[in-house]
Amino acid sequence: MKIKNVDVKKVFLNFLFYCVVGWLYEVFLEVVVYRWGFSNRGILFGPYLPIYGIGAMSFIFCLTGLKNRKVNFLGINISPVLVFLGIVVITTLLELLGSYIMEFTKGEWMWDYSSYFLNFQGRIALNPSIRFGIGGMIIMYLLQPLFEKTITKLNKKHLNTVFIILFTVFLVDVVVYFLR
Repeated sequence: MKIKNVDVKKVFLNFLFYCVVGWLYEVFLEVVVYRWGFSNRGILFGPYLPIYGIGAMSFIFCLTGLKNRKVNFLGINISPVLVFLGIVVITTLLELLGSYIMEFTKGEWMWDYSSYFLNFQGRIALNPSIRFGIGGMIIMYLLQPLFEKTITKLNKKHLNTVFIILFTVFLVDVVVYFLR
């Protein structure tokens, strides 16, 4: 299914892939870096965090054109720097918006950056924003090209099967979340 030359199935699979990558990142921080032990960092039952999928898809859609173009300043290609700054801005704004949505719907949000340098209401801070920028660069320049190459190798039947299964699982998870 395509909407204005955008393959919705591929967009969803990209979205879900980055939801899982985000969940793995959060679990890695919790278990390895902070040594708090394992907990499901997501609001859904499955191993995915939709905010990461939304963030990744947002900066992929917004910044791919810039990534593919050379912007020169004093003879130096500064496109990667601009892409990094764009990722930082997009992910920081999404994290801020996400905290307000969670507070409105659940009465609280799932993180607190109050002790971090240059934080705003404990909702966003410089350190996580820079980490999201670095992670976004890994996505833009490494993971996304690999994922696109992999997904384009799927024939239409396999793509449809994978999409139907994963979309159904994700949809059921979302419905169960809202019914509890």
